[in-house]
Amino acid sequence: MKTSWTVVRVVRDRTAGLYLAGALVSAFGTSSLWLASGVWAKDLTGSDGLAALCPLALWAPTLAGPALGTLADRTRRRPLLIGLNLGLAGLVLALFAVGSPGRVWLLFAVLFVYGAADAVHDAAESALVTAAVGPDLLADLNGLRMTVTEGVKLVAPPAGAALYAACGGPAVACLDAATFVVAAGLCALLRVREEPPVRSGGGWRQRTAEGVRHVWGRPELRTLVRAGGTTMLLTSLGSATVYAVVERLGHSPAYTGVLSAAQGAGSVAGGLLTGPALRRFGEHRCAAAGIALTGLAAIARAVPSDPVVLVSGAAAGLGLPCVLVAVLTAVQRRTPGPLVGRVTATAATLVLAPNVLGLALGAGLVEPAGPGLLLPVYGVGLLLTAVGPARWAASASRTAARSPSDASPT
Repeated sequence: MKTSWTVVRVVRDRTAGLYLAGALVSAFGTSSLWLASGVWAKDLTGSDGLAALCPLALWAPTLAGPALGTLADRTRRRPLLIGLNLGLAGLVLALFAVGSPGRVWLLFAVLFVYGAADAVHDAAESALVTAAVGPDLLADLNGLRMTVTEGVKLVAPPAGAALYAACGGPAVACLDAATFVVAAGLCALLRVREEPPVRSGGGWRQRTAEGVRHVWGRPELRTLVRAGGTTMLLTSLGSATVYAVVERLGHSPAYTGVLSAAQGAGSVAGGLLTGPALRRFGEHRCAAAGIALTGLAAIARAVPSDPVVLVSGAAAGLGLPCVLVAVLTAVQRRTPGPLVGRVTATAATLVLAPNVLGLALGAGLVEPAGPGLLLPVYGVGLLLTAVGPARWAASASRTAARSPSDASPT
């Protein structure tokens, strides 16, 4: 009942409803192209390695997130978002020229620019939402956005693959371009009063450093971001064992789709539950609980049993949104408006960039060690990671009990 009220509460807000609709449309297009691009590269070149580089091309610009996020603080966010959406609509249409192995470089170039623009888009979007909705609605809105994007991932990649198989890569590019045009239109309908951007002194490097200093200079944010990055590192290490887990269960590699669906279902539920949990328990307790649940799920996944592995996948899907939404909401609530863009981008880089390292290390460890040994180790690491946010929450509670005037997180 509380979850239903949360959905109604957010959707009844015009700005929040339009924002969620835009997130849904954009996520559908991006997820469709993400899977189809790898298939496209494989068909053109016959190379598994080049196909695997497609998601890396999208992820790589995340490493420059702090610098890219600075763009989101230098202009009004709504016009910037509209321009980015329309620009990306034109960009993906360049994929019509990818028709031979010699043109596959254009596919990677488009994906790289796509990823860079997406980093700016996410930073500007976070800043715009912070200014447009009340602080009491932020947690619910962030949780529902997670539900929307994770739910779309259950539908959009197969849809993109089917469209590619039927009509080819350019058709998927057209679909993605159309979703960007629709997202731009929805953004244009937002009624947001934005203050003029604050022009701080110094060059690009100094403005970028301001975002980094804000994240690392606030102990409450530093604790969450550090725990979030460690969580994503250990989770990506565990993700590298998925094919070995499936083999232990006696299934073909295609069974990974079943495990992915179980985790996706957990993520959808996690997004719905995270908003109410954040309001009741606060960001640090919510993050600690999500990390601990993810750790227990990793340990359980080492058990060679189909039901246990499926349940552990759903539990991991439930736990991770708690961590990610807690970090984002804390950043939005504890950052001055002129800094939100670059601080959000900095936090996203620190939390998500360890994925790349984890996937690379995990691939090298799974052959000699195996999931039976690695997954419990990763799970214990996650349980230890949960201690940091939990201790911060306990310390903050003791401080608030001694001095009620210190209870406000801002």
